[in-house]
Amino acid sequence: MPRPRTIPDEQVFAAIHRLREQGGDKAASFGAVARVTGLAPPTLVQRYGSRDGMVRAARMAAWEELEHRTAEAIANTAGKGPQGLLKAIGAVDVCAIAADLRDPELSARADGWRKGVETALALRLGSGQKARESAALIFAAWQALSLWSAAGEPAFRLKDAVKRLT
Repeated sequence: MPRPRTIPDEQVFAAIHRLREQGGDKAASFGAVARVTGLAPPTLVQRYGSRDGMVRAARMAAWEELEHRTAEAIANTAGKGPQGLLKAIGAVDVCAIAADLRDPELSARADGWRKGVETALALRLGSGQKARESAALIFAAWQALSLWSAAGEPAFRLKDAVKRLT
């Protein structure tokens, strides 16, 4: 059976994401991605230039998807509180965000996303400095729960943190 000549970037990026989840950043080599997608390694080299370029393109696409999902969540939860917004945004890969902080452009994107979510949270809490500070703390608690929930039962529920901070 011949190899497919092209497949959409989204499928390549999904393969890269799965490989990185299973074996870390270095697991997403041209050879590994080629095996998973059926594309020839030279096709991947032509498309992305380098392994780092390929992985970076996948990370940029993940940021675009998260930013789009966040904008939709902000728009669709206008009358809801902080928990409604965060629930609508959904799960966020905190480890991937941490890895992206090494790249200045991706780090700037992460910072912009965080600020946007905190602003949307603050608007749901009121106005002024207290609302902004509470929003930053709620965001931090949400991200901490995302990170540490994989290690076991969380020590607190986000809704309890929101109640205490508002």
